[in-house]
Amino acid sequence: MKITVIGAGHVGATAAHRLAEMQLATEVVLLDIVEGIPQGKALDMFESGPVGLFDTRILGTNDYSDTANSDIVLITAGMARKPGMSREDLLMKNANIVKQVTDQVMTYSDNPIIIMVSNPLDVMTHVSYVRSGLPKERVIGMAGVLDSARFRSFIAEELDVSMQDINAFVLGGHGDSMVPVVKYTNVAGIPLTELLPQERIDALVERTRKGGAEIVNHLKDGSAYYAPAASAVEMIEAIVRDRKRILPCSVQLDGQYGLNKVFIGVPVKLGRNGLEEIIEIDLDQTAREALQQSAAIVETNCNNLSSVLA
Repeated sequence: MKITVIGAGHVGATAAHRLAEMQLATEVVLLDIVEGIPQGKALDMFESGPVGLFDTRILGTNDYSDTANSDIVLITAGMARKPGMSREDLLMKNANIVKQVTDQVMTYSDNPIIIMVSNPLDVMTHVSYVRSGLPKERVIGMAGVLDSARFRSFIAEELDVSMQDINAFVLGGHGDSMVPVVKYTNVAGIPLTELLPQERIDALVERTRKGGAEIVNHLKDGSAYYAPAASAVEMIEAIVRDRKRILPCSVQLDGQYGLNKVFIGVPVKLGRNGLEEIIEIDLDQTAREALQQSAAIVETNCNNLSSVLA
């Protein structure tokens, strides 16, 4: 198994190190356009192998030919958000970056599975899907895993219980229009609505929607990377080990939830072949309408990229 990480910034480097430590590949390639950065970080990671007890080969490079025959490509390249900047503000700049990255990836790898992390996530997944020409099962966006992790962590903190006992789904676009589904949120099987009053649940939902911005506001110059990297690696681990995990990911829908030809976060089964099944759960009217509104925002942004995708 060969896994390439595009972008040696905080998210990419953290993900590459985690992939190596978990020994999910015999070779991890870390690529960036800045000379010296991927080489230095990759060497530093490799030298941690005797302590971290892994034998994964890690190559840092600026040359896409080194990514040849990758099984999985994790794309983290792009500009990071700054305070006051929405994910949509990144639209045109990152669309051009993701377009160029995808074109280069496909020059050297025939049939990779692409995992998208760059923002705005759902739109960038669409860009990569169009440019790659890959089947929709092999282009997947990391969004709901991260958003659900944030929701779960906030619930665990509120209730003072283990995070391991929290189950939650956050669907929709990766942004302010995301849809935390309280109906399917429980603590060791106990519905969240039996443990917290509605006003506290509403506050946790709102904090989840603003979770990325909360971190950006603290960091001032940069955005989250530990949780995004961990979330992307969880998806890759499900694929590499064929675990058939049910995770909320951004995939192209074809009629599910009343939506067509749009990338949006929904529960899916991930295994060796990438996207193996889209799971359509029963949503109440409020959640279904919120999901459709979220999808409409993604569609509008995708339509604005016609010149980029030409």
